[in-house]
Amino acid sequence: MDDGARHVWLPYAQMKTAAPPLPVARTHGSRIELADGRSLVDGVASWWTACHGYNHPAIAAAVRRQLDAMPHVMFGGLTHEPAARLAQRLCALLGGGLERVFYTDSGSVAVEVAMKMAVQYWLNRGERRRTRFLAFRGGYHGDTLGTMAVCDPEEGMHSLFHGLLAEHVIAPLPRDAGSLAQLERLLENHAHELAGILVEPLVQGAGGMLMHGPEVLRRLRALVDRHGLLLIYDEIFTGFGRTGTLFAFEQAGAAPDIVTLSKALTGGTLPLAATVANRRVFDGFWSDDPGHALMHGPTFMGNALACAAANASLDLFEQEPRLAQVQALSLALEAGLASCAHLPWVRDVRVLGAIGVVELDGAFDKEALRARLVEAGVWVRPFGNIVYLTPAFTIDADDLAFLLDAVVRVVRGMGDLARRAP
Repeated sequence: MDDGARHVWLPYAQMKTAAPPLPVARTHGSRIELADGRSLVDGVASWWTACHGYNHPAIAAAVRRQLDAMPHVMFGGLTHEPAARLAQRLCALLGGGLERVFYTDSGSVAVEVAMKMAVQYWLNRGERRRTRFLAFRGGYHGDTLGTMAVCDPEEGMHSLFHGLLAEHVIAPLPRDAGSLAQLERLLENHAHELAGILVEPLVQGAGGMLMHGPEVLRRLRALVDRHGLLLIYDEIFTGFGRTGTLFAFEQAGAAPDIVTLSKALTGGTLPLAATVANRRVFDGFWSDDPGHALMHGPTFMGNALACAAANASLDLFEQEPRLAQVQALSLALEAGLASCAHLPWVRDVRVLGAIGVVELDGAFDKEALRARLVEAGVWVRPFGNIVYLTPAFTIDADDLAFLLDAVVRVVRGMGDLARRAP
């Protein structure tokens, strides 16, 4: 593996100085087995995707059956039962009038498609000025050129591209009367040029695991209705149970016009994403004019293997007590991380659903912290000043106890890392 690894360009890493990646031999449950024989409890479910744990036999069996029948066909002019069935099921689960599914293969592209849909919805209606979006500080929506432009421009990772990216309106979330009034003023000035508002429901994930209440979504729904805009929810991170309900927006009772899904959609087995629109949006494309069609089509959209995995994952949500497991996991995270709140280098400890966060007070040596966590037997990948846990919903009691004990011990002992941070 060493000879091949030197040709690989790693994500989010300065290749000259970053620690080499850990070679993995196999996975099972909530465990990552390294090639050198060490076993790590995965505390982040491979970027939040493996909600049922690794190697779930039901998903593996569904993929094997589909592989024997048909791994993939182009979705331009063809279709297949796994994609059709998955679309029907997603629309039934989402409710709120969401009824048309456009498949892609990554979360960033799903958001790009949502933005493209929203802009073309207005173009098809003859309104050519509505090409910008309102998004929020602390937000993260992906790493492609379009999605970088709607991430937080100051706290995010994309400031290097300032000047290249499209300029959108970035506002604080309307958490209170002051921020709501500020948002209302921005909309009074910019609503005429906006295609819509884009937000992560309940948790701004990669922007810092920043949490907000469901009333924020209700305020946004009222504002887009008042100004005639489209409301887009980015549920790439929050969808499929992570916040305690199958979809985070359910807790607000405020449906979007477009929602994006990915990550846990296939239970962490294969790349698949979906952009789901309501009838209002879809009707904006329903026309005899070929120019009104949505001209987008990823090569592997609607991949049959991925759709089979996603259908099997939805079966597990129906057949096994996933949301009850999330509730139990939430209580365990609250109890297990509580002692970190009193440490002088910890700013905040917060939990929502199966998300546990220890926010550190200032910078720290992230590479050293990651190494200590691995040494303690857990795979946790802090970012910014955030140490977070998003384990599989199915993590067993022993592994969960081991994970929480290891993280708390490492955080308690990291005062030196906080002091000598670069």
